[in-house]
Amino acid sequence: MDIMTKLDILADAAKYDVSCSSSGVGRNNSGGTGNCRSFGICHAWSSDGRCISLLKILLSNDCIYDCQYCVNRRSNDIPRASFFPRELAELTIQFYRRNYIEGLFLSAAVEKSPDYTMEKIIRVLTLLREEYEFQGYIHVKVIPGADPLLIYRAGLLADRMSVNIEQPTEGSLRLLAPQKSLSVIYLSMKELTDKIQEHKADRRHFRHTPRFVPGGQSTQMIVGASQDSDLAILHTAQALYEKFRLKRVYFSAYVPVNKDSNLPAVNTAPPLLREHRLYQSDWLLRFYHFKAEEIVDSTHANLETEIDPKTAWALRHPEFFPLEVNRASYEELLRVPGIGTKSAWRIVSQRRVAAISVEQLKKMGVVFKRAQYFVTCKGVYAGNKPYDPAIIRKVMVPEAPLQQMSLF
Repeated sequence: MDIMTKLDILADAAKYDVSCSSSGVGRNNSGGTGNCRSFGICHAWSSDGRCISLLKILLSNDCIYDCQYCVNRRSNDIPRASFFPRELAELTIQFYRRNYIEGLFLSAAVEKSPDYTMEKIIRVLTLLREEYEFQGYIHVKVIPGADPLLIYRAGLLADRMSVNIEQPTEGSLRLLAPQKSLSVIYLSMKELTDKIQEHKADRRHFRHTPRFVPGGQSTQMIVGASQDSDLAILHTAQALYEKFRLKRVYFSAYVPVNKDSNLPAVNTAPPLLREHRLYQSDWLLRFYHFKAEEIVDSTHANLETEIDPKTAWALRHPEFFPLEVNRASYEELLRVPGIGTKSAWRIVSQRRVAAISVEQLKKMGVVFKRAQYFVTCKGVYAGNKPYDPAIIRKVMVPEAPLQQMSLF
């Protein structure tokens, strides 16, 4: 099989992995090839419409696992291909020299065994870093269950690493991917977390300590393949942030590619709007001091698709509103729809000088068409409708149901 055929097969097989963003790592060129800029990498677009910024490719799609949701499952009759490490290293360098890419996102199916696959990945990274002196950004997927020493060696060469959790609960993983286990995945995550913290501590005392995964680690969950609720998904995401200090949890709307009784029908549309709401909820978890059980709970286990999760929370808690912006704390201001982290700080800073009026609030970066229903300024209600959650919901929810356009 020639290299262009391999590239066509393995680049297409990698399109379902969404956790490929640059991590903000900065590395100066020390005489080699390429740079790793802290402000990100040039963007490209994959065939399914997702924005990517790297050469996004699998080392192999010849997998020993038979995960029901995966296009590369062992039982699927699809073209199989595998790069030799030098082929992929040379391909990456040639693409960089032609200004097609500025980095590499490398994943792989489990070929023969986790250790065998990680050894091939390490060989690619070693060739790029040492022989070709490539200084660009590299994101590598960890194969759960691989030997910790292999994970450590890869971490010394990569900028970011990720261990895909794939399903939010053990029950869903056993149902759809019986050869995988959350305990094994969590063990690989913990090994990465411990080594990252260890190297950070050493670098405070020894300036020549090698960098180990400076961009941190991330993971990905598939949304819509199982029956798990958004409550289960967000609880798992919250636990991952707390236990393993992950940089990001990525959500991937399941694209039906296999026929199976445990999966949605092949003609089912990917739940892209649900994926969008989960990303908004993830933002609330990371930057707005929300907890998963506040965004969704046992009575509202799934996110509303018509309105964003922050507005949905506000409408379910009328006892919290309307909020006086001149007396509310920073944390309370973050709970107001239309007020973000920057505009909340502007409000807190401005009111030290003088009380804020409605007109001043409009100039502070607040999305006033949302915030007006939930705040008062100097005791004056800012909204053009009476404060009633039922009325506000009618105003804020679009008349026609939101529809996600297909990417295919």
